[in-house]
Amino acid sequence: MPSEFELIERHFSRATPQATLGPGDDCALLTPTPGMSLAITTDMLVAGTHFLPDTDPGQLGWKTLAVNLSDLAAMGARPRWALLAASLPAADTAWIGAFADGLFACASHYGVDVVGGDTTRGPLNLCLTALGELPAGTALQRNHAVPGDELWVSGQPGLAALGLAQLQGRTQLPAELARRCLDALQRPMARVELGLELRQRGLAHAAIDVSDGLLADLDHILKRSGVAAEVFVAQLPPLPTGVDPLLARQCQLAGGDDYELVFSAPPDKRAEITELAAQLALPLWRFGLVVGTGDSRLRLLDADGQAQAFNERGFDHFG
Repeated sequence: MPSEFELIERHFSRATPQATLGPGDDCALLTPTPGMSLAITTDMLVAGTHFLPDTDPGQLGWKTLAVNLSDLAAMGARPRWALLAASLPAADTAWIGAFADGLFACASHYGVDVVGGDTTRGPLNLCLTALGELPAGTALQRNHAVPGDELWVSGQPGLAALGLAQLQGRTQLPAELARRCLDALQRPMARVELGLELRQRGLAHAAIDVSDGLLADLDHILKRSGVAAEVFVAQLPPLPTGVDPLLARQCQLAGGDDYELVFSAPPDKRAEITELAAQLALPLWRFGLVVGTGDSRLRLLDADGQAQAFNERGFDHFG
């Protein structure tokens, strides 16, 4: 059975051209670009909580990095480095090799160097730290939404939650839709290019990635900015066909694991945002409006402007 250091050397020691010193010493040495701020995020993925224990290890390797890069995307940062700490139940070289291949495929796609980490024996638990850069003082933050801003979301929120429902036997999706939903769940795409463009072009005031559910994450922006919002349900992405519409709507509004971006932007940026959607070949949906503070931070309105009740907000580890 290979030792811890043999596993690291075999599967996780790869070239790190963006690092002054990569894996193999007590610390990695990184040199940020002059004049840039570091954006740093960490996320933990626990078997049975964040993914099913029989998840394909290659897809899990991709997702472990992608969910962290999504946080960088939400702030408009360019990803550069990552570190992985992993608790593994056994030195299963086939599983670890497939996981590492997925991790480094994601790293290559987004131009990230994996510069270090740690492994130990224990319940399957993956904790990744990602670092990115952006010019000082330019980060997209949750607390900058203002009344009058329009609310936008990328992609098609809810697909990942439908994929989980399929795996758990709570629904039976048509084959093509099932494939799309499982891809969204197991191999999410971090919207790095969108975040960079929103920041560089000055299109957005506030942004967040959708990890716990569209309404739950939007509520973080509203709370931090001290504002309220109206969500126009009819302007959200069309629900997929071939599935119970009530389940599809629940997944869209409260499902997690989408890693799409929600952002607020002034109305005079609408045309530029529409052009950006075409440039990126990524649908961007204008679905709401930031308003002044009121009795409720978040109101859902139907096509006739009537308030809709919806009690679920999203995933909470301790809720």
